[in-house]
Amino acid sequence: MPTIRATSLRLNLDKPEHRQAWDYLQALDNTEFKSYTSAIVTAVNDYFGRYFRGKDDPYLETREREEKFVAEIVSAVERSAEKALPSF
Repeated sequence: MPTIRATSLRLNLDKPEHRQAWDYLQALDNTEFKSYTSAIVTAVNDYFGRYFRGKDDPYLETREREEKFVAEIVSAVERSAEKALPSF
């Protein structure tokens, strides 16, 4: 039998960040998130996972941005090579 903990989430819709969270929850894609619980679990785990990895590795975000930039460059070069290939 699963161990379940219940909690409540209280949002003050007069606060912009709370309103934004509420709007996200209201717009959930039911094929991707089956419930508020699954969306909130995903968000909390992602946030704190990044938070603790960042504490352990202060350059994590910089490296991730650099890796994304390099991937974009590689992709652009590959597309250019594909376009130029027929002329060879």
